[in-house]
This record gives sequence, structure tokens and C-alpha cells, in this order.
Amino acid sequence: MKFGHFDDTRKEYVINTPQTPYPWINYLGNEQFFGLISNTAGGYTFYRDARLRRITRYRYNNVPIDVGGRYHYLRDHDNDDFWTPGWMPVKRELDFYECRHGLGYTSITGERGGISVNQLAFVPLGYNGEVHRLTISNTSDTSKTVSLFSFAEFCLWNAQDDMTNFQRNFSTGEVEVKNSVIYHKTEYRERRDHYAFYSVNRNIDGFDTDRESFVGLYNGLHEPQAVIAGKSNNSVASGWSPLALTKSN
Repeated sequence: MKFGHFDDTRKEYVINTPQTPYPWINYLGNEQFFGLISNTAGGYTFYRDARLRRITRYRYNNVPIDVGGRYHYLRDHDNDDFWTPGWMPVKRELDFYECRHGLGYTSITGERGGISVNQLAFVPLGYNGEVHRLTISNTSDTSKTVSLFSFAEFCLWNAQDDMTNFQRNFSTGEVEVKNSVIYHKTEYRERRDHYAFYSVNRNIDGFDTDRESFVGLYNGLHEPQAVIAGKSNNSVASGWSPLALTKSN
């Protein structure tokens, strides 16, 4: 009961604090596409093979723990503040937090400064992808001006090679941006017959696909320079570390 409890009626495990003893993870998936997601939105996705067709990057045995995931940064322009509903990686104190791990889905709700964000993640049957539905609510009695930065970092397919063969990997990353879709097509048609994409269902106001442009050379995912500035750089990765970042006002 210290960290959570079972909701027998809804068949969910409810977590009341992001600071659990270790990341508490749920498994999402269907016939071919799978995702692991923690109570702070950490984890990774893969298609059919967890090593050879890894979609997003995750850092094992890292400090701090549970680094890398599907993060949605909320930039509160009125209060000059930014945070994430799952607490990580920014680790801003939240006025309210709750994670509900269900059968095939995870719902994370965070609230701060009069703004509530619910992040629902699931993998639909028959669809090779992970879907996130974000619901943003103004719980205050004043108007709010916010920007949403949605983030995922691409793995260069082979998870083991991605973590070791830096000399080669830093020259292979390739992306393409078209409308509201960011395509990760590293080695597509050269050595592979598959690619990945990151998309949002509305027009975007900016994007980044180069990690250094988004995060900053000496920053981390807890303080990305684009979120601090409140604007993206529209960077297109050529090699190095490709990612998907969309900005919406």
C-alpha cells in the first residue's frame, strides 16, 4: 500500500508515486509489435525481435535508473516552467501523480501548476505501432499558454550494436520529415527492408531529429535546451543520434 494497490473493479494496478523502489513495468503488445513501459514512461519498443528490430533506445544499468522512454514535456509559458506527467526525466515535483497499469495499456496522469496531463499508451491489435493519447486539461481558473514537446529516441535497429559500435553508428543515422511525420530510415533498402515512423495527428509547429540540437551538448533529457527555450530547431539528423521530437502549441 505504500507505493500502490490493486483496483479489482478496473483490473488495474494503481501506483501513487513515481519514486517506486525500482521501475514498475507493464508489457504492451500484439501479434508482432511490443512495448515495455514503466510507471514513469521509461522503456522501449520493438518489432518482432527485441534485439534485431529495436525501435526506440533504452539505456540499461544507467544512472539515474530508467533513462529513455516516451516523454511528453509540457512547457508552461505563463509560469516559465516545464515538466513531464510521468515525473521522469525532469523530476519536477507534481501536485498529483497516478499511474494505472492495465491489461495491455498504461495510463499516467500528472498535474502541476493548474495543468493536468493524462498519457495513455497502448498497442492496438493488428497494428505495428504504439499509440499515445494525450489529454491536457486546465484545472485552474485562469487561461494557460502551453507548448507540448513529444519525444522518443530511435535505436539503430540492432540493440547490441547500437550500444557498442559507435564508430560506425555515428555515420549511419538517417531521417526524413514530411508534414507531421518523422521517418527513421537508417539503412532502409541498403541493408534492411523496414523503417520506423513517429507521427502526431495534428499539424506541428516545429520538430527536431538531431539529439544534440534538441538536448544541447552538455545538457540531459532532464533539461533539454529546446524545451527550456520554448522552441524547436527543426534539425535534420545526418548520422549521429537520430530522434523524433514534435512541438505543438
